[in-house]
Amino acid sequence: MAGMAVMSDLKDNVVEAALRPEVRREVLRLYAELQTEIDRRRPICQVSGRCCRFEEFGHRLYVTTAELATFTAELADTTPAGGEPVAGGGPFQTGKICRVHTIRPMGCRIFFCDASATDWQQALYEQFHARLKKLHEDLSIPYGYMEWRFACNALGLELPK
Repeated sequence: MAGMAVMSDLKDNVVEAALRPEVRREVLRLYAELQTEIDRRRPICQVSGRCCRFEEFGHRLYVTTAELATFTAELADTTPAGGEPVAGGGPFQTGKICRVHTIRPMGCRIFFCDASATDWQQALYEQFHARLKKLHEDLSIPYGYMEWRFACNALGLELPK
């Protein structure tokens, strides 16, 4: 029963924050600044789809309440390409292609399979995650930090077919 309450609170917090334009604006601004930092490092993306194959590679993606709010608001404005999800992958992956690449959360933006990226990924993630956390405080958004697929499932996020 406690799990249901957590999921309900999550959904309420995300829906409420998604209705606030300043939340979306500030998260997207933070993503743009992150992209500038990533571009300075020039990691190589091989468009392999490995970043979304969570089970196969044993990694997890975590998101915050504000990121989920921004994602859901942006998803409502996005018409991604169709296709079937990959088993064990992200809920929005088709083959090697992320159908929501332009609106993906921070963890997706900063993860590269490029071995040269491992030196800076964690430190940059921690720096920008701290800023996301402060954004929650500044905008009075209840801070939550949860696994991506759990959050998508709890929010009932599905792409249009």
